Amino acid sequence: MTIPTDRATHYRLNCRERLLDLAEGPIIMGILNTTPDSFYDGGAFKEGSQAVDLDRAMEHALAMIRAGASIIDIGGESTRPGSEKISAEEEIRRTIPLIERLSKKTDVLISIDTWKSEVAEKALQAGAHMVNDISGFTFDARLPEVCGRYRAAAVLMQTPVKPDTMQWSSATGSGSEDIVAAVTRHLRRSIALAEEHQVHDIIIDPGFGFGKSVDENFMLLDRLDELSLLDRPVLAGLSRKSFLGHAIARPGEPAPPPAERLAATTAAHTIALMRGASILRVHDVKEASECLAIVRNTHKSNA
Repeated sequence: MTIPTDRATHYRLNCRERLLDLAEGPIIMGILNTTPDSFYDGGAFKEGSQAVDLDRAMEHALAMIRAGASIIDIGGESTRPGSEKISAEEEIRRTIPLIERLSKKTDVLISIDTWKSEVAEKALQAGAHMVNDISGFTFDARLPEVCGRYRAAAVLMQTPVKPDTMQWSSATGSGSEDIVAAVTRHLRRSIALAEEHQVHDIIIDPGFGFGKSVDENFMLLDRLDELSLLDRPVLAGLSRKSFLGHAIARPGEPAPPPAERLAATTAAHTIALMRGASILRVHDVKEASECLAIVRNTHKSNA
């Protein structure tokens, strides 16, 4: 395993006139889900019949910032396999008040986790700086135009199917094509589509756990550095994913639930950083920040 060279951290992105400077090394994106059904933290910030308990959600966002998060990624629709589809109106109701409040309270970068152009536009109007699209601009044809018009940065992820039709990771490969080649090809198309709409500040995400088998996820993690050929910063979304649970399950026992996957997540984060990831998207910011510090110091000692 090798320490990444400076080519993995030279990126500087414009996020609606705000600079995201990765020249000093990788950063942390903290996850804030305002959903009732996300696979790990669903319902954490729901208050009775209200869409979101804004005070609790704000408290959590500020705690993640204090722990080292440079970006807060706010999502209003679960993207776990088999998740229920919701309307853009409901997604807006769950996310926009929080974005408005957070943008006034802190200068941290805010990301909206959505593939819907209507939600993204409302979020950008409310103060978001980037759009995190699981589909890589393939589910909503209007989304690239919205990002381009607002000069927002974009996270383009690879997924072969929508979450409501997706299955949990199985043990064996899902096809004959090399998974790294397939992900690279899809992301290359997403980048081209973004650039057609004047979206040039792009982060790529290989989509761990999205329509990929356990074997494919680990192959993708091991060969993450090959995505450097696309010359874009790489975001690794590994936090508490099901394929990690499969790897740590005891023989004859089911995979442990998300709450018991923190150590496995930290191990995966370490590998991703050593393979050149520029951003870790995480639930546990403190632990990820400590992982990043260890890798950073190892890098310095070998420079």
